Amino acid sequence: MVERRTVMGGGLLAGLSTLVAPGTAQAAADDLQQVSGAIEALRKTVNEQFEAVYTSKWRGVGRIRTQQHTWIRATQKFPDFIEIGIDVWDNIYDWHVAHQQPLSMARTADGRYGMVFMFTTLLLRPEQATDYVGFPFDADAPRPRP
Repeated sequence: MVERRTVMGGGLLAGLSTLVAPGTAQAAADDLQQVSGAIEALRKTVNEQFEAVYTSKWRGVGRIRTQQHTWIRATQKFPDFIEIGIDVWDNIYDWHVAHQQPLSMARTADGRYGMVFMFTTLLLRPEQATDYVGFPFDADAPRPRP
């Protein structure tokens, strides 16, 4: 068993010897540079992994927002409806749960499922491809002026 005095004295002696020995200041600076470089590399890796996971995890959210942005630039309002496949539906549901956002889901008059996402009702189309995101549309088409 190692005594406390031996451990403390050894550490203290080693620390003092680095201050007295020639060239130790440069070695300490080099070590500090390597440590800071390793920490920076670790930070970049963590950030890249977070970005990759978040963007791939919420891919459905991004695709729906792209459609909404296109529509809102053209009409100055969010679309009333967008049809989506089952995987996108689940992705949006998981997004609401993960971000603790209130869910507003219902069945439409024609029996389809609807979920509100940012002022747009998403309509489930289970017969489409699972990653399907349709074009946005409004409840009623604009009527021509007489």
